[in-house]
Amino acid sequence: AQHSLFFFYTGLCNRENKRTMSAGGLGETQPATADIQAIADQVKSAAEEKAGQTFGLFTATEYRSQVVAGTNYFIKVNVGGGQFVHIRVYQSLPHAGQTVELGAIQMGHTANDEIAYF
Repeated sequence: AQHSLFFFYTGLCNRENKRTMSAGGLGETQPATADIQAIADQVKSAAEEKAGQTFGLFTATEYRSQVVAGTNYFIKVNVGGGQFVHIRVYQSLPHAGQTVELGAIQMGHTANDEIAYF
């Protein structure tokens, strides 16, 4: 019964995001929204800690998402001076409190670098 519920939920998610996402795969790159910026803002201090530096600017510009048991967001962030970082953020499902957690950060990106799984 648990597997059926999971596949039903996954099916609903995939139906809603059919043009931008495949099951378990990364969706297409999309412009960052206010919601994506809010997620980035929630993990800024953790990103600074992992990077070992402070970011004066931390503006999400683009993102891709992956539906798992929650959602992984891969976000391109402008940190100023022509520098960009990519962050991977996990957001749990609503019944689990919809918490966000920084999974990883990649330094040294440019505005033109494609967001890829990491």
